[in-house]
Amino acid sequence: MAMGKLNEGLRRWAGLIAGSALYAFGIEYFILPNTLMEGGVTGITVLLQYAFGFAPAITSLVLNIPLFIFGWRQLGRESMLYTIAGTVLLSCFLWIWSFAVEQSWIVPFVSDNDFMLVVLYAGVTLGVGLGLVFWSGGTTGGVDIIARIVHRWRGWSMGKIILAMDVIILGASLLVIPKDRVLYTLVSVFISSKVIDFIQEGAYAAKAFTILCSDPEKLASVITVQMERGVTLVPAVGAYSGQNRMMIYCVVSRFEIRKLKSLVRQHDRQAFIVINDVNDVLGEGFKEE
Repeated sequence: MAMGKLNEGLRRWAGLIAGSALYAFGIEYFILPNTLMEGGVTGITVLLQYAFGFAPAITSLVLNIPLFIFGWRQLGRESMLYTIAGTVLLSCFLWIWSFAVEQSWIVPFVSDNDFMLVVLYAGVTLGVGLGLVFWSGGTTGGVDIIARIVHRWRGWSMGKIILAMDVIILGASLLVIPKDRVLYTLVSVFISSKVIDFIQEGAYAAKAFTILCSDPEKLASVITVQMERGVTLVPAVGAYSGQNRMMIYCVVSRFEIRKLKSLVRQHDRQAFIVINDVNDVLGEGFKEE
């Protein structure tokens, strides 16, 4: 038990450090050299850099202190410890990458001919970095704290919450940077939000089938034998007819969708089928934690 907790703690810290480093790298390597923007408190620090030359590594810490106090009450001690650690790590890595750029150890990626390439790689880099930080149970401060609170209360996607808040902040940046750079930034932020959800919800895509048919027991047996998939029979009552019947619930990989549809149609061409997206599946026949 102790060894398992130790391994879990090491994985979380490794993800937190790697995510903070990658996110800071994206800011210094893609965002600042190309006069792009970023959302949240980090975006505010970028604006302060453009307008007054303030170092993002310092302003990031200063602006996050009030949010630390709010988050400590709402997210609890353990979560906020990782959040504070993520914010401090981000500031440290921002300073490290900034120093590396100043010393010409790293040459930032700047492109005047293919700006969409900059936007694409910026979005992926920032998204992977933030996704790893979230996966580790921390944040980089700023609106990430608010996103985690709303995600816990309402269950909304953190990527979508951050995207909505970022749009508001980016609108204010029109007073500081050219309009075309803000529009490019919106593309980067959108890509970043999708990558965050991809990492948070899992890379394994599957489909959940809900089936109403004439002989559910027989169809369940066919699915179990021919597809080697587990099937659950759920009691249901028709609202119009008032009849009791069994409903089939089954989860299959995306490569088995066509086969299951075919089996259902062979069994009952009048069967009612509902297919839902499943972003993450754990258990026998799928992936393990």
